[in-house]
Amino acid sequence: MTPPPSLTGDSAVLRLSSDGPLAVLTLDSPPMNLFDEAMWAAWADALDWLTAHPPRALLVRAEGRVVSAGVDVRVFAELAPEDAEAFWRRQLGLTRALEALPCPTVFAAHSLTLTAAFELALACDLVVATPQARFGLVERKVAFTPAMGGTQRLAERAGASRARELVMTGDLYRASVLADWGVVNALFPPPSFDADAHAYAMRLATGPTRAHRATKEVVRRCMDGGVPAADACLPALAAAVAATRDHSRAVTAFLAEGPDHTTDYAGH
Repeated sequence: MTPPPSLTGDSAVLRLSSDGPLAVLTLDSPPMNLFDEAMWAAWADALDWLTAHPPRALLVRAEGRVVSAGVDVRVFAELAPEDAEAFWRRQLGLTRALEALPCPTVFAAHSLTLTAAFELALACDLVVATPQARFGLVERKVAFTPAMGGTQRLAERAGASRARELVMTGDLYRASVLADWGVVNALFPPPSFDADAHAYAMRLATGPTRAHRATKEVVRRCMDGGVPAADACLPALAAAVAATRDHSRAVTAFLAEGPDHTTDYAGH
C-alpha cells in the first residue's frame, strides 16, 4: 500500500518511506522542524496510515541542523482558552497512537530535540542519539506544561524526581546524561549516526515481529498494572507466539545449528 500524497510529496513536512520491512518517518520542515498545524496534521495522517498498515518496525528521524525546536509558539498565541482542552486532547492522541503501534519503534535524535518532538520520542520503544544531542521539555518558558504526555513518560523511564527536575527547570540535557538516566538507549557517533540508527532499527524490523509485539504488550501491562497484570496476560501471549512460523523455524534452526543460527524471520 502506498502512503497518502501528503506524506510523500516534495513539499511534505513529514515524509513516510520504507526500506523493506522498515518504515521511516522523516521530519523535514526547515529550518527548525517546528510543530505547527501542518506538522501535527501530517503526524495524524502518518499514524492513521501506520495503524492501518503496521510495518515490522518504525524509525523516526529528522533532516536538518536540529531534530526539532518544538512547538511553534504562535500556536499558543492563537489558541483560544475554550479550545485548549480539545486541541491538546488531539495532540496527546498522536502520542498514544505512536505508542500503540504493534511493532518496535525507534526515535533517532542527531541534535536538539525539544517539547513535542521529545514527547513523541518518549512514546517510542527506544531512543538513540548522538552523545552531544540535547533534549528538553522547555514549556516553562511560556508558562506551560508538556501536554503531549512527555512528563509522565519521562517519569516512567527515569523516575518522578527526574521528570520534575527536567520539566520544572526547563534545562537542556545531553543525550549522554539521559543515557545514564535510562531515557536514551544507545549513543552513536555523529559521523555514522544516520547509518547506525538505520541499522539499529533494521535489526528490529528483521527480527521476530510477533515476539516483539508480545514484548511490548507485556511491558505495557506491567507499567499500567504492575507485575500481576503482566503475569495475567503472559500465558496467552506466549501461546500465540509459540504458534508462529518464526518461532517454529527458529527452534528447528537452533537445534540443528546452535544459538548462532542465521534464520531469516518473516514476521509471522
